[in-house]
Amino acid sequence: MDVMKTDSSATATQQPKPPVSVLERYYDLIVNSTSDFEISSDGAFEPSMRLPVLDSRMQAFLSVATAQFFELGRYRGVPLRLFDLRQNVNTQTTKTFASTLIVARAIRHIQETGDSILLFSPSSGNKAIALRDAVLRALKAKLVHPEQLRIVTLTPVQTIGKLRRSELYDDPRLRALNPIFVLDADSPEAVKAIGQQFKELFNNEPLGDSKLWHSLRLENYRFSDQARAFFDFEYGDAWDTDRKTVHVHAVSSAYGLLGYCSGVDVLKRLRKQVSTPSFLLVQHLATSDMVLHLLDGNFEGASTPLYTQADDGLWMQSASAHFPATTWSPDETLESTFYTHLPPTAVEMTEHVRANGGSGIVVSLYECMQRYSECVQLLANTAVRLPSDPRDLREWSLVMAMTGCLNAIDRQLLEGVDGYTIHASGTYCLGDYEVVPFDGLSFITSADEMIETLRNGNKDER
Repeated sequence: MDVMKTDSSATATQQPKPPVSVLERYYDLIVNSTSDFEISSDGAFEPSMRLPVLDSRMQAFLSVATAQFFELGRYRGVPLRLFDLRQNVNTQTTKTFASTLIVARAIRHIQETGDSILLFSPSSGNKAIALRDAVLRALKAKLVHPEQLRIVTLTPVQTIGKLRRSELYDDPRLRALNPIFVLDADSPEAVKAIGQQFKELFNNEPLGDSKLWHSLRLENYRFSDQARAFFDFEYGDAWDTDRKTVHVHAVSSAYGLLGYCSGVDVLKRLRKQVSTPSFLLVQHLATSDMVLHLLDGNFEGASTPLYTQADDGLWMQSASAHFPATTWSPDETLESTFYTHLPPTAVEMTEHVRANGGSGIVVSLYECMQRYSECVQLLANTAVRLPSDPRDLREWSLVMAMTGCLNAIDRQLLEGVDGYTIHASGTYCLGDYEVVPFDGLSFITSADEMIETLRNGNKDER
C-alpha cells in the first residue's frame, strides 16, 4: 500500500500520535525490497529474505514492533525529537525489529520446506534477548512448532544481568530446546570468535536434523531497520528536503543507521522527495572505534586525547571536543552491550557522514551522570521513564545518546542544524524484568563445550 503521504506530517504538534506497528504497516515495502539484501551463499545455511504471507497470525507476531515520535522541546534553541524504538516490553530495545524479521524468514522457510532451524547468535545481550523473544512469539502464534524452530545464544559473562526470564526458561521442555550459553572469558568480544568456531564444528558434524543459521549478518539488520526511514518519512520530517535534521544514535557498529540509509534509498527509487540524513554517532571510551575512524579514517587512535588526572582523582582533557572533557577512567566501559572493536561498517559510515554531514562524539559515565536529571526532564512527556536512582539503570544506550546530543550542541560540533532526532534504541532498569536464574545458564569456555552440551541434550530428548 502507499503509506507515503506527507500532508498529515507537515505540521509538527506537541501531542504524540499513537504507537504504530511499524513492520506490519510497511510490510509490502519491506517485502518488495528483499532482492536488495539477498547474497550468494558461502556454503553456510541461510533462509532467503522472503517473508510469510501477512495473515492474522503474522499480524499478531509483528504487533510488538512499534515506534512513536515525541517532541522533547528545545535545547539552546534547537528542537529535539525522540524516536522511540524500544517499546516492546519484553526487550525494551530496537533489536525487536531485526529479530522479528529474522524469525519471520525462518518461519517462511520452515513452512515451505519442512526443515527444522536452529538459530544461533553470539551477542553482548540485547540481540540474544530479542531473538529469544521473537522465537517465543512465533511459538505462541502457532506459526511453528517447538522442535521446528529453536534458538541457541552465546553471551559474555559480563552481561548475564541483562538476560531476561521468559517461558523459554519456565517451560522445562522449551528450556532444554533453547539453551543459553555464557562465555566465561575476560573479553566480551570473544563470543564472536567462539561463535564462529561453534558454527564450524556444528557444520562439520551436525547434531540432529536441524539446520544451523548463524544470523549475525549486516544485511539481516539493514533489512528491518530500513523501516525507520519509512516511518520517519510518514510521521517525522524526512519528507522535508529543505530541513537539516541530524539523527543521533548510541552505536556499536551503526547497523540501525545504515538500515535507515537503506530505507532512504528505497524511497528515492519510489521517486519520493526524501532528505538524505546526517548522523551523530555516540560511543563510549572502551570502544570508540566508529568515532575514531570518522575523525582519522582509520582505527589507529591518533585523535584520542591524552588525559591527565586532577587532584580530585578525575581524568580531564581539553584537546578534543569529540571526547569526554572529564571521566572517572580514560578507558571505562560505560555500557557493556557496546563491545565491538574495528567494526567493518566504519568505512561505509565514515563515507556517508563525510558526504552528507554529521559528526561523532564519545561520552563518559561522569558526563551521563551530570546530564541524568536533564534527561529525566526531557523525557517527562514521553513513554520512556528513567529510574530516579541512576544506579538502577541496566541499559544506558538512550542516556548515552541524549548526553552526546546535548554535549555536541554545547560544543558546536555541527552547524546549520534545524533539529536533532534521537533514536531511543534501548533503555531498561532494575524491576523491568526478571533475570534468568543461574540454573538456566550453561557456562562454557569453548565451542567444544557448546557442542557437547547440545549433543547431550539431544540424547536426553531421545
